[in-house]
Amino acid sequence: MKNILKDVREQQGLTQEELSKKSTVSRTIISDLENDKTDVITNVTLERLANALGKKVPDIFFVD
Repeated sequence: MKNILKDVREQQGLTQEELSKKSTVSRTIISDLENDKTDVITNVTLERLANALGKKVPDIFFVD
C-alpha cells in the first residue's frame, strides 16, 4: 500500500516504538507498512495510526 507513514512519523520526531505506543499498533505492523511488506491492513489500524499522528487516513495512506 502506497503511503507516507515513515515521512510523517520522522517529521514528528517519533520512532516506530513511540508511534506504536501512541497508536496501540504493533511496531512490526508499522515497519511492514513503511517498507511496503503488507497490503492487508484493517481500517481500524489505519485510523489509529493517522489519529496518533494528528492526520486523516487519506493524508498518509492511498497517496500517489
